[in-house]
Amino acid sequence: MIHDKMQDGKTGSRESLLAPVEGRTEACFINVAEGWGLGRTIIVPTADFCPVSVPGYPQRRKKKKKKKNRWYIHESRVYSVVYLVKPVYVYLRSNCIHARQTPKQRAAMASNSPSRSSVSSKTATEAMDAESLRMRPQTGHFSLVFHPSGINAETLNHPYWGDGTEDSPFVVDFLPVDAYNPTTYPGWKKWCITLLHAFATLAVSFVSSAYSGGAAEIIKEFHVSTTVSILGISLFVVGFAVGPLIWAPLSESFGRQILFFGTYAALTAFNAGAVGAPNMTALVVLRFFAGAFGSSPLTNSGGVIADMFSAEERGMATAIFAAAPFLGPSLGPIAGGFLGEAAGWRWIMALMAIFTGVMWIVVSLLVPETYAPVLLRKRAAKLTALTGKLHISKMDSIQGRQTMGARFRTSLSRPWILLFREPIVLLISIYMAIVYGTMYMMFPAFPIVFQQGKGWSPGVGGLAFIGIAVGMIFAVSYAIHDNKRYMAVVKAHNGVAPPEARLPPAIIGSVLLPVGLFWFAWTNGNDVHWIVPIIGSGFFAAGLVLVFLSLMGYLIDSYVIFAASVLAANSVLRSLFGAAFPLFTSYMYRDLGIHWASSVPAFLALACLPFPFLFYKYGEQIRLRCKYAAEAAEVLKRMRESNVEVGEDEAIAEADELERQKTLERQKTQERRRSSLLSPLSRAGTGRASAMPFVDTGVESPVESTVEGSEKITEKDVNAKA
Repeated sequence: MIHDKMQDGKTGSRESLLAPVEGRTEACFINVAEGWGLGRTIIVPTADFCPVSVPGYPQRRKKKKKKKNRWYIHESRVYSVVYLVKPVYVYLRSNCIHARQTPKQRAAMASNSPSRSSVSSKTATEAMDAESLRMRPQTGHFSLVFHPSGINAETLNHPYWGDGTEDSPFVVDFLPVDAYNPTTYPGWKKWCITLLHAFATLAVSFVSSAYSGGAAEIIKEFHVSTTVSILGISLFVVGFAVGPLIWAPLSESFGRQILFFGTYAALTAFNAGAVGAPNMTALVVLRFFAGAFGSSPLTNSGGVIADMFSAEERGMATAIFAAAPFLGPSLGPIAGGFLGEAAGWRWIMALMAIFTGVMWIVVSLLVPETYAPVLLRKRAAKLTALTGKLHISKMDSIQGRQTMGARFRTSLSRPWILLFREPIVLLISIYMAIVYGTMYMMFPAFPIVFQQGKGWSPGVGGLAFIGIAVGMIFAVSYAIHDNKRYMAVVKAHNGVAPPEARLPPAIIGSVLLPVGLFWFAWTNGNDVHWIVPIIGSGFFAAGLVLVFLSLMGYLIDSYVIFAASVLAANSVLRSLFGAAFPLFTSYMYRDLGIHWASSVPAFLALACLPFPFLFYKYGEQIRLRCKYAAEAAEVLKRMRESNVEVGEDEAIAEADELERQKTLERQKTQERRRSSLLSPLSRAGTGRASAMPFVDTGVESPVESTVEGSEKITEKDVNAKA
């Protein structure tokens, strides 16, 4: 309770009000006239029973059953509730009376505050230090979204390294306390951005499978076969194979957010166009382009997580985010089945357009740019325009700015080189492609088993995918729990865990895959209750998620500096399998029957079962024999030994430097060999070469080519060296 206490008929002095009260030796006061302009000095209780923590004073435990706390109003006889409540409200709202004061005012107040003991002084100092750490520039969220350069007084006046000239430009990096640095976002903002991108990815995967709910209606309207109708799914997934090769280099040049804005708008437009498709050809073409543009969030959303979270925090965020591309395909047939049965297949396409359109608007308005090289590049360009002195970003100063053509050449060539020259990439990509293709094979297989075999309607038949959704949720929950084990391994290895530490969940998943598929294959007949094969599909889904998450982490850790190219190669191969498997599903079920046709992917999963065990036991030896994996490990080792921060851009720059050194060494070796071959000839022909000029006879000399077959060396070069 709040009480006022004044001397009757007198104006209380400051000294009298600060005198000991009820046997207490000191009082805690706040002069709100300085801090808040309220024109009142509030005397609050001492730290013994102060209801809130006052910086500069120790906070003791509250006494039990303390009924009354006395507050005093100075220089006023007005007993208005406003003067009592308003300062207290402002105080509680800010949680610190110094929040809006200048640093000098806070320091003055701390120095003038009474100190009861060394412990009290230490507590006050710690409180001030904690407060200074919490103090950072407050930037509106929409400023992050629409003004990513982050130009303000601090960024303009910051002493950047360099002279601002062509030879020594200013090097722009994030400030120590920078609201535009994605790694310093508050935790709640990082998770909100992660969830928004997860929903955007879920919408794309939802669109890929919801089409199956209207396949029967499409067959009737356009008079096409089942295989042709399935092209709407297959070509959409083929777009997933094409997109990553294009969107990855574009995101490095223009950033993740502007790329999302353009590609997701195109995805929404193609989905809307499919609503009015006049024939099957137009429908499948629109579906292909929708898949190609929709693959952008699948490619870049993982990069958004890497931009914000540290390596220690990234595991849980990635596990939660990974649930989106798996849950979408299992939810799509459920919604598509009921909507197609009630309103027709065109309303399914309309639902896709509405879903992606809403996510396009929300993510475009709420998610800022997170790619650090692009943010610093924009800031450097803005500073150059404002000051007239040359500024470049830190990343461009380290590794130079690549041209668009160079990025495209790398993105189009390196994934194939890694796929066919690295055994780890090839075997793991084949395994994941088989599993991915099996998942998309379920979309035409489930209608055959449950609608044609058991007589279910399209809407009820879509409910069979609930088992897959439940299995995926359990797998993601286990992956989050397993992240604790992985962090313990990281701690045991001084912060650098071997890539093989990612594989235990894949070992479990590799066993669940064939078990779930064989379970589904031999219990999907009419003589077995319908819940039994659905439970089997749940085991398959759990194994799929565990294998995917674990092997993805293994590839990234094994090829850190080439991770983007490795994931692109993996994405292309598995998307091709995902597009091909649904096309022959109907023929396979027609010729082999529901039991043996469902067993084919089970046998493939059984054949790939040893892969995780093999890499877990012999992965280190295999990686040392792989060129790119060994190079990535060498780069990271050198950077850690030199105590350099290991980031993706720094690692790539170090790898380029290492490659340049190797190239120079090879050139020097070739030069030495060339000199050793030419030295006898030079000594023998020195006199002749000096006595008579060289005459070009037009006949190729035997010394014009070396043993290595590199560059041709003519007699003119020999005479010049002599």
